Amino acid sequence: MNYLSHIYLSGDSEDIILGNFIGDYVKGQQFLNYPSEVARGIYLHRQIDSFTDSHPVVNECIVKLRPIFGKYSGIVIDIFLDHFLASNWSDFSFERLSSFTKRFHAILLANFFQLPTQVRNFVPFLIQHKRLQSYATLEGVEKTLRIMAKHTSLPAETEAAIQILENEYLFFRDAFNRFFPEIVSFIEAKGDFIIRRPVLPNIFRSACIQTQKNK
Repeated sequence: MNYLSHIYLSGDSEDIILGNFIGDYVKGQQFLNYPSEVARGIYLHRQIDSFTDSHPVVNECIVKLRPIFGKYSGIVIDIFLDHFLASNWSDFSFERLSSFTKRFHAILLANFFQLPTQVRNFVPFLIQHKRLQSYATLEGVEKTLRIMAKHTSLPAETEAAIQILENEYLFFRDAFNRFFPEIVSFIEAKGDFIIRRPVLPNIFRSACIQTQKNK
């Protein structure tokens, strides 16, 4: 999952949110160097990634991108999933996306010196350009992919990724509709992670019910 989804799945705890956000940048046992609740957030990040990486629906999506992106296909799919979360935000939160992201930015600034150095380096850009909100549009997705291709090992195939998303938009939207309720249910089943959200629309509720039956 990408940033927006990880933050959303953290519930209300600022420490859990912080840990979940920095999870990719804390390796091995380094999470033990953080306060206990931040460490729980880092561990939650790893659980979310494990659930996502092993999910058959996500793997169906990866197949669409593998010829171009190879081992990096999952990274692009993570951004696609954040797009559908952002563009359908009112289905998942009582809070406006703009308010949600502002609150998250405040958490980052209040805990800036707890952040790994690599995270500190990009946080000002993330805040200034409202990156999390930008996922709601295809233009925002495209801009994010271009930035990642410039600063990471992600192949510089942004136009191809956007073309695939546009051509297969209904497929990816359906994949999100099948997958995301299951990961919400997975998190809520832990008992102490409360995600304050509206009752899911029918298309999502049926997926959650199926998830519970499969447990």
